[in-house]
Amino acid sequence: MKFVAVLLSRGERTMARSREYTLRRIHSLLGVIPVGVFLIQHLVVNNFATRGEEAFNAASEFMVNLPFRYALEIFVIFLPLLFHAVYGIYIAFTAKNNVSNFGFVRNWLFLVQRITGIVTLIFIVWHVWETRIAAARGAEVNFNMMENILSQPFFFWFYIVGVISTIFHFANGLWSFGVSWGITVTPRSQLISTYVTIGVFLALSYVGVSAILAFV
Repeated sequence: MKFVAVLLSRGERTMARSREYTLRRIHSLLGVIPVGVFLIQHLVVNNFATRGEEAFNAASEFMVNLPFRYALEIFVIFLPLLFHAVYGIYIAFTAKNNVSNFGFVRNWLFLVQRITGIVTLIFIVWHVWETRIAAARGAEVNFNMMENILSQPFFFWFYIVGVISTIFHFANGLWSFGVSWGITVTPRSQLISTYVTIGVFLALSYVGVSAILAFV
């Protein structure tokens, strides 16, 4: 009986590890597709503010008038984002960080990834409340709305920190995605991936921050 109990216990642990491995891969995938793709699209649309008020309003109106907009928002954005956020919180509070013992760059990035995940979640919730929920209550999401929000020093810096945090979380998540899905398995490929994700972070940060500055 004791032998059977040991076998059952080992089997349960194996199944639990397999389930967690699968969930982490799904979490990583959703962070890139579709959530990451939506992030890039959102940053590009916002960057139309650098071309002036009329250009931004036209780009914003185009997105609002997309066919099947609500279905896209629910099934392509909000549900994947909700799973990614909820499971990400679980990872953030259960993962073991080794920064104090092994101060390698990747371990620090592992820690920062968890921190930026929490910051990003707070920022996204607030941004959705200020824009999407406000629009549902009759407000018009346009250049003037963002200009009024960002004219306040606190919210200006809140958006700067939030946007950079979100972009870092996505860019560094690309590195983890490559490892999780067996795309970058060798040390050389992981080093190349590091440089690529740094480039993605810098490029998207320029797009995002320049859009914020355009509103002020």
